[in-house]
Amino acid sequence: MIAQQQTQRQQLKILPQQIQLLNLYFLNSLELQQRIKNELEENPFLDATEEKVEDEGAKLSKDSEQDFHDWEEQMYEDRPDYKSDYQNYFDTDVAPNAPIISIATFKEEAKSQLNLLNINDEERATAAYLIDILSPQGLLDIPLEEVADDMSFHFQNVVTIERITRGLTIVQTLEPTGIGACNIKECLLLQLKAMDQDRHDVHCAMSLLEHHYNDLIHRQFEKLHHSMKIDDEQLKKVLNLIGSLKFYPVTETAQHDPKNTIIPDFIVTSYGDNIQVNLYSSRSGSVFVNQSLYDQLSGQISNKDRMANQYVKSKLSSALWFVNAVKQREDTMLRIMRCITDMQYDYFIDGDIRQLKPMVLRNVSDETGLDISTISLITSNKYAATPFGLVYLKDLFSEGIADKKGEVISNKVIQSVISEAIGSEDKKHPYTDQQLVNVLVAKGYNIARRTVAKYREQMHIPIAQVRAVWA
Repeated sequence: MIAQQQTQRQQLKILPQQIQLLNLYFLNSLELQQRIKNELEENPFLDATEEKVEDEGAKLSKDSEQDFHDWEEQMYEDRPDYKSDYQNYFDTDVAPNAPIISIATFKEEAKSQLNLLNINDEERATAAYLIDILSPQGLLDIPLEEVADDMSFHFQNVVTIERITRGLTIVQTLEPTGIGACNIKECLLLQLKAMDQDRHDVHCAMSLLEHHYNDLIHRQFEKLHHSMKIDDEQLKKVLNLIGSLKFYPVTETAQHDPKNTIIPDFIVTSYGDNIQVNLYSSRSGSVFVNQSLYDQLSGQISNKDRMANQYVKSKLSSALWFVNAVKQREDTMLRIMRCITDMQYDYFIDGDIRQLKPMVLRNVSDETGLDISTISLITSNKYAATPFGLVYLKDLFSEGIADKKGEVISNKVIQSVISEAIGSEDKKHPYTDQQLVNVLVAKGYNIARRTVAKYREQMHIPIAQVRAVWA
């Protein structure tokens, strides 16, 4: 029997323009500049003011011009011509003593290797995305479920864990060996797999890491003797082999990623007790709609030409949206950054990480009234230039933990103190977790031992026994 039934339900729908705006929020300064360039090429109704470049030649004084008039005198100087030409491009005070070279980062080198592999477009795109989100040490320390969500949003298509796993397998075949590992254990295993598998010590080392890793990090050597059926000499040889491996595929000395190449998105300055936030490069005032071109074309196109009219109106509407979106992006960025500086006032005044307060996205959302997803996109992939250096905005967010006195402390502060203590310890007699607790107590942080162990593991720092063996 045919019947009609009326129901009422709520359904959330995201318009395409809202998705485009969210993608615009995620862009940093350089990416926004490229996006604006692409829009200018595609949309005739979009225009931008060109930055005036002052002619350096007009700055030359008559005295400096006279230096070039005596060219005959330079002809008889006993020095190669290239040195003279080279110096002409720089001021004498800042002329470099060494040639300027282009240094590729480990991610760029990995992508160059990726382009040489015979794989399909989907696998290449997945592997390239995974390379981009690797940590500075070359590890993929983000849960695969979170990576799947981010990739689905990035590609605007559902990305499965299986696809990410296939892409990660491809990344782990690249150089340096161990790149793309999810933790130290996997990094060590990848290095061992790249060695001669017929070697007995390599085979034993892989078996030890795969099946007895917990016994190793807890230094249960007697248990290792019994379970692996090897003597002291063989175990020592295996431990020496593991100790010769790298904890991380990319070491600090191997990172050719100059920090001065990072272009910040914000400039935070302090004047006494006041903090001022500005955008490093504001583009909302330089991008505008060319209304005169629209008026000119509107007068020339006949009303009967529907296709032409539709094209003109769609391009004009797109130009208006893009100009408003750029302005909305910058207004939202300033609104969020000013809220962050207010909440982390002491940190931005002193630059001391110990002044960092617990702060999550929800706190900023409650203060600004903006959605959490908007705040997450604005603070991702962006840096702020401060009087004490560049600050990655995501590093300002941290969970709070309560010490034994009930005071709430940022976990970034605890991690910083733990890292400093381990960095200054006696490598032959490193601190145990309980000794680290005593160090924290001496500095005024009453934290439980299990909390210290938790943050030490999050920083991929082995326990004291392992640090002593591999010192």
